[in-house]
Amino acid sequence: MNDTFLRACRGESTSFTPVWMMRQAGRYLPEYQAIRKNLSFLELCKNSELCVEATLQPVDILGVDAAILFSDILILMEQMGVPLEFHENHGPVFLHTIRDSKAVEKLRIPDPATQMDFVMETIRLLRRELQVPLIGFAGAPFTCATYLIEGGSSKIFWATKKLIFTKPGVYHALMEKITEATILYLKEQIRAGAQAVQLFDSWAGVLGPVDFAEYALPYVTQIIAALKADDFPEGKEVPVIYFANNGSTLLELSVSSGADVIGIDWRINIADAIARIGDCAIQGNLDPFALLLSKEKLRARVGKLLKDAAMAKGHIFNLGHGINQFTPPKQAKIMIDAVHELSQK
Repeated sequence: MNDTFLRACRGESTSFTPVWMMRQAGRYLPEYQAIRKNLSFLELCKNSELCVEATLQPVDILGVDAAILFSDILILMEQMGVPLEFHENHGPVFLHTIRDSKAVEKLRIPDPATQMDFVMETIRLLRRELQVPLIGFAGAPFTCATYLIEGGSSKIFWATKKLIFTKPGVYHALMEKITEATILYLKEQIRAGAQAVQLFDSWAGVLGPVDFAEYALPYVTQIIAALKADDFPEGKEVPVIYFANNGSTLLELSVSSGADVIGIDWRINIADAIARIGDCAIQGNLDPFALLLSKEKLRARVGKLLKDAAMAKGHIFNLGHGINQFTPPKQAKIMIDAVHELSQK
């Protein structure tokens, strides 16, 4: 087992810098497109054997140092009782929005062991195949709430912020329910065999620090504390990564969540981020579009990032967001090989 990723998460010494990519199993790979050819995205997410195949593809093709479970952060929201569709070129769409007390009350807390067994079976099957660690994941409560409130993606988050500021009781009730469901979901992933978990807070950056501290961070902190609680011994050994996209202004607050690793986007120099987060491992943070550079310039960019990250307690090389679907896979391979070569100690 190549456990370099887990060692870096714990801040231990490693012989090279481990690397994986967000969205590494996805549309940029022809092999993934072949799997998707006759299936909807939701059908794929609920087919354990095909999810295993999709998860393994970037490990086998690119040589990354960790696999991330193939699924979607909104699968849990669907299981909470909100019909979900994925529309090509438009992303996720919830057929009902959650904007009042009655809608919140109707949300259920699913039993992940039974209602989401397709996810757990994927994890169990992957653990038999993988020679690198497996990352489980969930959406952070604020990000998941925005999808439920808006009915899908948004640019200005009008409905979300309107609910926060005009109906805070409804908003907090929704967040409490999502948080409870997420704790159960991640605990079950760990029991099934996930060796690390990541909380994706894709829309955290739409909040200023004051509002992030009041309306998002407490729920992330609650999840992480629950995963590491005394009544759940497995959680103590499983690193938690918290990734707040567009969160350069939120770094110190993010560290206070209790996460073992802070993921950062490309909007901040990693050396500056390291100086601000202190005694915590870091993950990131190449601009995904930098993969379009020539081989020489891409290798130079990788080398500079590794040098800038030299003072980190632990560093996991990653993109600052998910790999773009139009990226040539050979470019991702150049980056991964460069990380392995240039970080050798």
